[in-house]
Amino acid sequence: MNFTRRQLLVGGGATGALATVLAACGGSAMKGRVVVQRFPDTILVPGNVRLPISLAEANGTLLSGGPASLNATLLDQNSVVVATLTATRRDLGKATTSFWVFRTDIAAPGIYELVVENLEPAALQVLQPNQVAMPKIGTTLPGFDTPTVDNHRGVEPYCSRVDGPCPLHDVTLTQALASGLPVVYIVGTPGHCQTASCGPGLEFVVAAARRVGPKAVFVHADVYADDAATILAPAVDALQLTYEPVVFFVDKTGTIVERLDAVWDQAEVDAAVSLIV
Repeated sequence: MNFTRRQLLVGGGATGALATVLAACGGSAMKGRVVVQRFPDTILVPGNVRLPISLAEANGTLLSGGPASLNATLLDQNSVVVATLTATRRDLGKATTSFWVFRTDIAAPGIYELVVENLEPAALQVLQPNQVAMPKIGTTLPGFDTPTVDNHRGVEPYCSRVDGPCPLHDVTLTQALASGLPVVYIVGTPGHCQTASCGPGLEFVVAAARRVGPKAVFVHADVYADDAATILAPAVDALQLTYEPVVFFVDKTGTIVERLDAVWDQAEVDAAVSLIV
């Protein structure tokens, strides 16, 4: 099924329109479960690939809890690329959808299958780098004049965080990149995705910012320019995004060292921050 750009951005990005739900094929412990693909497969390129998934009932209801770890196999046209991948369970908070993050190196573009336990495989496509427009790991993050407390730049509210604007709007992304410090840049709409991924994802980044202090500059940009979530904010076009949320971890030279897509927890954010600070 093809999705419009608007549909891709609604409902927490890959957890909504981009999620591929696949039928389970039996087995006692996992019987009746299906795999929900939490990663957007329109932005995968050769290199280290991050593949978060969740589990759901056969009717598509996402599950909280589940096995402490899951095993998977990566296939390429039915041949084994990686025999065993293991991911531990992660959660966004109490009573939230659990997820597992598989990571592996994929050397070449192509169509692959991730077979999780005894469930039907999740298909994924790895593209040539020149086929992916958004900034990739190892490239330079371009500057952009994101909304700040002093200048909303037509984005109202400039931060849709439910409990009030987050503290990551003191400077623009352009100013942050010119500071000579590491930069963490998150694009997400917490007000319209409070529990699925964007809301918790922003809070994890805010917590990291408080811990790190002046050693790095943290910036947030919202996805919508209006409170009704009908107009995309300029930050989306600036990076040519087709999903949300996303967070970039940039070193002092302006190079993207890590990028987390769609869903992450505090541990993943802290680990990524440690790569640049």
